[in-house]
Amino acid sequence: MATAKPESIAPAVPPRRRLRVFAAVVAALLFLLGTWFWPTIHSYGLTGAAYGARVACSCRYAGGRSIGDCRKDFEPGMGLVMLSEDTAAKSVTARFPLVAAQTAIFRVGEGCILEPWQD
Repeated sequence: MATAKPESIAPAVPPRRRLRVFAAVVAALLFLLGTWFWPTIHSYGLTGAAYGARVACSCRYAGGRSIGDCRKDFEPGMGLVMLSEDTAAKSVTARFPLVAAQTAIFRVGEGCILEPWQD
């Protein structure tokens, strides 16, 4: 009588290892997407920061309103733009986190002028 040969059973992959592999694949995909879309993201971030700095500077130093009140003048979708002011230099800096920052300086007779973009 011939004995039945047991079928080979593949060892089960531990759940932690599957989770690590899945996380690595997701991270690699996010990196590739970020690299692919970086020029677009950077352009939008720089434009948003420049617009935010210019509008907030004019609102603050030409209009005399508080920096917090100046956020009301932003266009919809500019919630990520953060503002900070330097009262001694009469300037406002707007930042789009991890992407871009732009500063506008108030000059009497000229208004608010953006610092030159550095490519």
